[in-house]
Amino acid sequence: MTRAVPKNLRRLDPPAAVREIVARLERDGHETWCVGGAVRDALLGQSHLDWDLATAATPQQVMKVFKRTVPVGVEFGTVGVLDGDNTMHEVTTFRRDVKTDGRHAIVEFGVSLDDDLARRDFTINALAYHPQKEEFRDLYEGRLDLERGIVRAVGIAADRMREDRLRALRGIRFASRFGFHIEPDTWRAIKASAPHMGRLSAERVKQEIEKTMEQVAAPSIAFEWWRESGALAALVPVLAAAPAERFEALDFLKRAGVDDPRAAGPRADDPRAAIGVERAAGTDAGRTLDRLAMLFFGESERTATSSTKALKFSNAHSAWIAKLADTRHTLGATMDAAMWAGNPSDASIRRWVATVGRTRAGSFAELSVALWRARLKNAPNSDVESRLDEFITRATTIAYRDPIELADLAIDGEDLSKAGIPPGPALGKLLQLLLQHVIEDPNANTREALLAFAQKSPIG
Repeated sequence: MTRAVPKNLRRLDPPAAVREIVARLERDGHETWCVGGAVRDALLGQSHLDWDLATAATPQQVMKVFKRTVPVGVEFGTVGVLDGDNTMHEVTTFRRDVKTDGRHAIVEFGVSLDDDLARRDFTINALAYHPQKEEFRDLYEGRLDLERGIVRAVGIAADRMREDRLRALRGIRFASRFGFHIEPDTWRAIKASAPHMGRLSAERVKQEIEKTMEQVAAPSIAFEWWRESGALAALVPVLAAAPAERFEALDFLKRAGVDDPRAAGPRADDPRAAIGVERAAGTDAGRTLDRLAMLFFGESERTATSSTKALKFSNAHSAWIAKLADTRHTLGATMDAAMWAGNPSDASIRRWVATVGRTRAGSFAELSVALWRARLKNAPNSDVESRLDEFITRATTIAYRDPIELADLAIDGEDLSKAGIPPGPALGKLLQLLLQHVIEDPNANTREALLAFAQKSPIG
């Protein structure tokens, strides 16, 4: 149906650059509408930077109207139009699917807006707005579903999932992001789709996981739905048996774009500021990486590495996640017992930080505390709760203040050689012994004290 925009929908206010693109295409005789996520989010009162457009113009006609374009997906009818600020807006020709293999579709152009909306996944995404005419197109009661808080497939749910298996994961993400329910027929279609998800590329699965971490305030809901639907077993088998508290812990980790004083990053006078730490503490990328790491937090290094590599994580991110996971796998029981018994000693925290590594210490502390908060949610303990924030501060301070790596020792292999200790495997073992000594007692990290200790040791 098409009608004038009701008063309660006046929040539909596309940016001036988007209005100008619509106006220029319309002046050239091409019907053009704002469609999809930006319309949906505007109705929900949420900001959206990317306003997509659907038009009767072919890609060639769009490129003729605008001088500055990018052929982002011409074969699928999509052209990127650059505005005066070099922001790209995707303009896609009205289309319908002719054939699909469950992920990729062969499309046909020369159809109407109604045909274009009919091929979309969920009713809340099958919405269109014409900023010049102030008309709103809603053929499938998408606005009503927004009001009811429901994610519902357009038309026959099983057909929509069969056309593109990624839609099942997208539906879960939308529902968890907005706090919506999934309509029963749509949920049954999502579950029926799970055994066929193997045809999805690892890159697209990883992208969907990342979007969930970035967009959803409480990802535990999404991943429990992944598990219940069978998607986890099909796509990331190791997580299908993960403890529920690991998913619950995700909700205690800040997501990208959300202010958090504890995650503001290192001060200018903080030692971390001078170190090229990939996690980039407090950044949006760092927060998302922490959430991704929580999925595997407690798995062995081998398991975490194989799983993240299968999902096409970069080598650096895979190694980062695997080290955090394995340290929890190795030290988890010890750390849990220490935290529940009272304040862990500085020496204990130094040992834990030394195991995970200085640059990972902040993330490791944040993930550990998130896991403990999830546990306390189900079994409250005010004494333990009172120690959690302090633990993050202590672990981070110790990591950058105390000696926890060989490079921190006041002496090195050359010093030991000059003291009469021959080079070879024994010297390496002695350096490790000295490191363990200063981890227990940082005050012992002086040249004189370490040389004296080395001379007395059985290795020396």
